[in-house]
Amino acid sequence: MLQQTPQSDQFKEQMRGSLFSETRNSTAIRVPRHNYVYTVGDERETVYFIEKGQIKLIMVSEEGKECMLAIHGAGDVFGELCLSGLGSRLETATAMEDTFLKEIPCGKFLDRLAKDSLLEGFIRYLAVRVADQQQVIANLVTVDSEQRLGKTLLQIARKLGKKDPRSIRIEVKISHEELATMVGTTRPRISVFMQRFRNLELIEYNTEHHLIIKEKKLTAYWHQFSRYGSSPPLLDNADLLNENIPLIR
Repeated sequence: MLQQTPQSDQFKEQMRGSLFSETRNSTAIRVPRHNYVYTVGDERETVYFIEKGQIKLIMVSEEGKECMLAIHGAGDVFGELCLSGLGSRLETATAMEDTFLKEIPCGKFLDRLAKDSLLEGFIRYLAVRVADQQQVIANLVTVDSEQRLGKTLLQIARKLGKKDPRSIRIEVKISHEELATMVGTTRPRISVFMQRFRNLELIEYNTEHHLIIKEKKLTAYWHQFSRYGSSPPLLDNADLLNENIPLIR
């Protein structure tokens, strides 16, 4: 994931405020956990704004293989590919937990951004999203699957996680199968890698079964991974903690 900048963070806050104003008098749509917001082929030209909850976007190949494109949380926008004029959805949007959305027709969405002088910022926002997807594609070709998992966990933690005394807590439930579709590998391999991360104390689970990401230690492990080009020697906790490495974003 590309590093977030103060400018991009500021734009997202401005866009959230603008969409809150646009949808203030409209009723939120409740989407129960595991239910679809839309599926491939849906032709509604609407953008969705998440008030509460999480949504995952998935594409499915002709052979039935799934690829998770992204996870979006409260304050995020999704479904904006309807602005492309392609005519139908290319992906499926599913609620990962009970989620509340506001549905905005494409025309009203663009009119609102124009009214609040946010169109230029929205173009930059989309460009960053495209760059993120290009980076994901490149990683699938050039980066080992264990390394991709480590980066994916850091991305999810920084986007959806909450501060925790041990580092970052991920409360949304993400299965090993879902991680496999994000990383581009198999569920059994994800299980092996996750157990290795637990043995190295890079991750753990709390009493509520929430996943805890040890951000600095996992980042240090990622650095060692890239240094060796494969699974690094099993470093002890002191080695991981003493790595003087800037956080990778």
